Amino acid sequence: MSAPDLVQAALAHQKNGEHEMALAGFDAALALTPDDAEIQASRANTLAILGRHDDALAGYARVLALRPDAAAAYFYRGHTLAAMGRTAAALNDYQRAVMLAPAFLAAFIAAGKMLEALNQPLAALGAYQRALELQPGSVEALFHRGNALATLEHFAKAVESYDIALTRTADQANIRNNRALALQRLSRFAEAMADYRLVMDRAPGHRQALGGLAIAALHACDWRGRDDLLAQMQARIADGSADIAMGTLQGYTGDPVLLLENARGIQARRLPTLPPPLWRGKPFAGPKIKLAYCSADFNRHATAHLMAEVFERHDRDAFEVIAIDFSRDDGSAERARLTRAFDQFHVVRAESDAAIAARMAEMGVDIAVDLKGFTSEARLGMFSARPAPVQVNYLGYPGSMGAAYMDYILGDAIVTPPEHQPFYSETIMALPDCYQPNVSARDEDPMPSRAEAGLPETGLVFCCFNNNWKIGPQMFAIWMRLLAAVPGSVLWLLEDNAEAAGNLRREAAAQGIAADRLVFAPRVTARAHMARHRLADLFLDTLPYNAHTTASDSMWAGVPLVTCLGTSFAGRVGASIVTAMGLPELVTKTLADYEALALAIAQDPARLAALKQKMKDARATAPLFNTVRFTRNLEATYRTMRDKWLATPQV
Repeated sequence: MSAPDLVQAALAHQKNGEHEMALAGFDAALALTPDDAEIQASRANTLAILGRHDDALAGYARVLALRPDAAAAYFYRGHTLAAMGRTAAALNDYQRAVMLAPAFLAAFIAAGKMLEALNQPLAALGAYQRALELQPGSVEALFHRGNALATLEHFAKAVESYDIALTRTADQANIRNNRALALQRLSRFAEAMADYRLVMDRAPGHRQALGGLAIAALHACDWRGRDDLLAQMQARIADGSADIAMGTLQGYTGDPVLLLENARGIQARRLPTLPPPLWRGKPFAGPKIKLAYCSADFNRHATAHLMAEVFERHDRDAFEVIAIDFSRDDGSAERARLTRAFDQFHVVRAESDAAIAARMAEMGVDIAVDLKGFTSEARLGMFSARPAPVQVNYLGYPGSMGAAYMDYILGDAIVTPPEHQPFYSETIMALPDCYQPNVSARDEDPMPSRAEAGLPETGLVFCCFNNNWKIGPQMFAIWMRLLAAVPGSVLWLLEDNAEAAGNLRREAAAQGIAADRLVFAPRVTARAHMARHRLADLFLDTLPYNAHTTASDSMWAGVPLVTCLGTSFAGRVGASIVTAMGLPELVTKTLADYEALALAIAQDPARLAALKQKMKDARATAPLFNTVRFTRNLEATYRTMRDKWLATPQV
């Protein structure tokens, strides 16, 4: 057969999915015409399809040696490099392709995807805009432009881009799913839920829509079909057919077995294989332990609020304290304080996970502490590369990460009791008091009047300043019974979003409680919130996900918090915090006891006053707000980690 005939036969095999036979055909053709760049390119593409990436790269190199201006070869080599995880190299090839072929639409889109992967959404947006100049109706470019706009937090513009894309294609599942995500960020939850339901109807196997619907329903306090949603999540976690965010699942259940199963599933999907460990040399060889805290929350955020004083108070004779910062610089006073609190502050937001991990390994970090876990903007890939010999899951995410590359989780005797070790892939390290750090002093504004805070002049004030998504129907029913049993009382809640407020008011009315007995507090500065917080009488905790930072705020404000001990880390934090404040009597073990205790305190002014006085007296002495004590205990725990590592034979 002639070379053209062999090529045609090979292409037919390729079209039929017979890639090994196609490869043999291209090899036979090249034996006759070895310098044919087009055949070499077809062969390299086939190798890439077969997953023989190194051979494919060698093939593309031969093509480019023959045809240095072959834009398509750069483009397809970029695909191979991207499949190998070599994102920066792939981007370089896509950019070479568009330099050689300025109208190469697919290369602009591919370059945009790589820029997004490299955390450069603004540059990615530019690539998608260029693609749309070439083809204004490109559905793929419109979709990815919407994604880049959403990453840049231009959510309304993202929705507009998705809307245009939806008018141009019948294949709408991913577009509509991402449109729903943007609508959520605009607090348009009902619209988001409608989109998710459309996706689930039209593409029942879609991996993200179920979890999206579940979290949107939580934020809207829309409890219709709640049990069915949980049942669907359980089934699809079991068969691995859906991606359910850990925070979403924690809003529905405290089942520790299910939570660990889901965490392990997330790890398996995101990181099916782990790269070789990057750290080298002799860990813990220096005079100080090199301690790196890694976070996207080194700005005005609850994690930074809790940890700032700990960073400042670390013993500099024993520790070198390093920030690995992939946060957004919000220009806040909190961020300025944090940049001063570390010995080294490395801004790495624009770097890839692999580059950050390599940098940490070069620094010789001994202990790397992940303050993100599964929360927003986490960098799982960075830790999977094992940049440090000891890696710790702490604070940002309350639960196990289900990851082989995480050695320890920091907890305490209440949130992570020894008998819960089977529910954690990490080894539990329990701090002596409460796992949660806190500040030892706060600036305080004068307390406003009840009228200024929107409260009635008289009557007991129950409150729950948790985010509204933590409120579920079971807890809310208890709260409504408490309002019914305490005449003149009100329930003071955070004003999270208008849809949640409307749904909660309607639910109250359905349970015989006047809607105006729910008072919604608008979001204000932390100082203003703490000032008004003191007007409350009794904080009612949530389950399965407790108050966390809001619980310690309540302790500082002198407002007793009644909590119920849950079955998972997230549902045991309230108990840990009130115990560290010296108030274990506020912890209950059943919801019946929770309701009875809250009612007893609410109906006994003397008991309530005594609790408040006890809290006032304890604020200066309780372990909860003793940051020096907390930091020394934390450092002792890090030393224990070091000692365990040094005592363990290394393979």
